[in-house]
Amino acid sequence: LVGSDESAQQKLAEAILKEKKSFKISIHLATSLPLPLERDHLRPRIDLIVFMIDIKSKYSLKNVEASLAHVDASFFLGKVCFLVTGVGRVNYCSVETNAVWKLRDIYCSPVLYCELELEGIRVATAQRLLRMLQICAGHIPGVSALSFGSLMRNS
Repeated sequence: LVGSDESAQQKLAEAILKEKKSFKISIHLATSLPLPLERDHLRPRIDLIVFMIDIKSKYSLKNVEASLAHVDASFFLGKVCFLVTGVGRVNYCSVETNAVWKLRDIYCSPVLYCELELEGIRVATAQRLLRMLQICAGHIPGVSALSFGSLMRNS
């Protein structure tokens, strides 16, 4: 989970870890990319990168945009998604929806919208990300991250 709102990242990570799953999961929280090299040899394989954009913060969008330059191009084949948070507070928007859609189009990656302050939506978002992770990690026979990514873009 990459984003500037550490409390939102923490809440989402906890929700994901509480979900029942048949595989081991490690969640790395980062405010930006690249990740530090000194622990690179200990880092588990990365199957999904979730860029979190807080709709109330232009800084969070700029942070994500700067981080995108450090992602290997192969990850944009179904292993990246953008998660826009704070959508329940439209009156406080600082990030234009068009800017998010532009990222979606440039990087061919899906966008999810949510309000992490509401527990039910946070749980549903955690479940959805967990399902995406299952696909990206190759745990769902017959569905690749690339085919799933193209399905998400079309919906």
